[in-house]
Amino acid sequence: MSYERFNAYRNMWVMVLFDLPTETKLQRKVASKFRKTLLDNGFSMFQFSIYTRFCQSLENADTHTKRVKNILPEKGKVGIFSITDKQFGRMEVFYGTSKAESEEPPQQLELF
Repeated sequence: MSYERFNAYRNMWVMVLFDLPTETKLQRKVASKFRKTLLDNGFSMFQFSIYTRFCQSLENADTHTKRVKNILPEKGKVGIFSITDKQFGRMEVFYGTSKAESEEPPQQLELF
């Protein structure tokens, strides 16, 4: 197995999907704070209520999953899961009927 192929199975993507209430001003504030905190923790917006983060390993993905669990809003529905880079790369994304170009995972420096 080549090194590149190994990394496609070792590298992970953490995905956070959520549906938070936004009927009142306070609920909108809580939802905005949750989204901002995800961004501050290195997540990127994939869709308005789906955020993703590239991780170098399963252990790193577990760390970021725990961080999200620590900031869960009191109300609403939040799903968190991890998939391999290989699985993420097989996703097909469309803008209307046009297929979007696949994105390369970000290059990250890992310090020991």
